[in-house]
Formats: sequence, structure tokens, C-alpha cells
Amino acid sequence: MLTPYPPHKKSDLQTSYQHRLNMLEIAVKNLENVSISDLETRLPQPSYTLQTINYLKEIEPDNLFFLCIGEDSIVNFNKWYHFEEILEKVTLVVAERPGFNKRRADPKILERTIFVEHKPVDISSTEIRENESGKNENAVPAEVEMYIQKHSLYSHTN
Repeated sequence: MLTPYPPHKKSDLQTSYQHRLNMLEIAVKNLENVSISDLETRLPQPSYTLQTINYLKEIEPDNLFFLCIGEDSIVNFNKWYHFEEILEKVTLVVAERPGFNKRRADPKILERTIFVEHKPVDISSTEIRENESGKNENAVPAEVEMYIQKHSLYSHTN
């Protein structure tokens, strides 16, 4: 689920929602059992995770929901809007990120967290946007990189 207006980011610095949605669709188009939702475009703004969870639980009360985030986000999860209530309603699924230490996270958050095993990629979205020192070679699918270049989305990638 892609949020149109993340409350923690300056809106004037973001790539448009439509471009981000298009890139996401390109990136996951060949993955099985993956779908993209634009639900948050229909919810009141700003897009807080809690309101999305509440809405999903209201329309699908029998479903079990998980919130998937990167390890970099768990360290500051206690700063999220009503994070305690989020933890009551979902289980966190966290992907390891190089350079982050989950032990720095609040223990009550860690109690409600499942860590997934995977091969972490040592690059951030900021580095991809800024194309730092060619570090992001193959960090995004070639078709996404072509989309970025075609639409001149990030000045450093052209």
C-alpha cells in the first residue's frame, strides 16, 4: 500500500503519488500474490497508518493483519502516530536493514515483531533518488530505472 501524503515527509520534496504508484506497479508486476492498493487515496489526509488499519479491520473484521516495515523504521516506531494502538491491532513484520540495530527499538515494540530472514540490500530510497556514486546499480529493476529517466524524476539520475 502506497501512501499518497506521508505525514512525516515534506510534500514539496516528493515525487508525485502517480509516479510512485507507476514505479511500484512496474517493480512488482511479475511477483505472484502481490497486489497494490490505492486505498489511502480515498481516506482522510494525512495518511496515518492507524486510520488505514482501522479501516481495513472494519471492512475485513475476520482477517489477520500484519504491518511490514524496514528495520530502519522500527527504531523510531515509538514516534509513529498512536504506535501503541497500532501494536494492539497488528503484528509488525520487519525486514533487516544494514546499519540498523533492532536492539535500539523499544522492547514493547520488539515483543510484537516478527523479523523476516532475507538478503538485505545496503541502499536507501534516498540513495536511489540521489544515485550516489553509482552505488545503486541494479538497486531497482531496469524498467523502473528507465521510467525514472524517461520522466526525469530525480535530477541526479539523468
